[in-house]
Amino acid sequence: MPNQMLSTTTGLLLSGGIDSAVLLDQLLRQGTRVVPFYVRTGCVWDACELDAVRQILGAISAVHGRLDQLVLLDMPLEDLYGNHWSLSGENVPDDTTADEAVFMPGRNPLLLLKPALWCQMHGIGRLALATLGNNPFDDATPEFFAAFEKMLQRATGELVQVVRPFASMAKHSVLQLGRHLPLELTFSCLSPVNGMHCGVCNKCAERRLAFRQIGRDDPTCYATAGSQQSPASMASPVTRR
Repeated sequence: MPNQMLSTTTGLLLSGGIDSAVLLDQLLRQGTRVVPFYVRTGCVWDACELDAVRQILGAISAVHGRLDQLVLLDMPLEDLYGNHWSLSGENVPDDTTADEAVFMPGRNPLLLLKPALWCQMHGIGRLALATLGNNPFDDATPEFFAAFEKMLQRATGELVQVVRPFASMAKHSVLQLGRHLPLELTFSCLSPVNGMHCGVCNKCAERRLAFRQIGRDDPTCYATAGSQQSPASMASPVTRR
């Protein structure tokens, strides 16, 4: 795994999606003790993601040790985002949308702040997240993460390093790395339908494409009948975090 970490304990932002699940497995395989975090924001996918997080932790902890209990933190966005599609569930970007449509203002600093402070307060010097190499947003650049580390150190007097082992990798490469995992337990959808992947959003399209690229059957259960074979599913989705 790129940028291997030597720290005996690392915090990890665990979203319930493929990338962070694979990163969890990789960290544990290299002997790192992991403290997993999930940040509840009030977005329409929170409940599904949190259920996936718990299932992933249960499955992986049966194989690996050094896995601490899940830390749940709250960063509600309703007062900030208002009727944004991530909270309202309306006009959710589909697999034809441009990058601007899936942008969420301040997404990474909002998700990072509380876990980073928790790590600092508990003597943990590293916080990992599964940002990929093709993330186009300004708050996913090396410059942003370096500035975030400096800001937090200036505010608290302690350094928490934000590590991104998948920063040079594409999604299908990460999927290949974790193809031995029960990936059907993961969840990555912008518009869940009765607890299932909708099958038509930007994120579902990205998921289907990654499975096709590694030549593996997609084990995901989609709410939209035939979504795996739909014309929209064959288009390359735009990248989102």
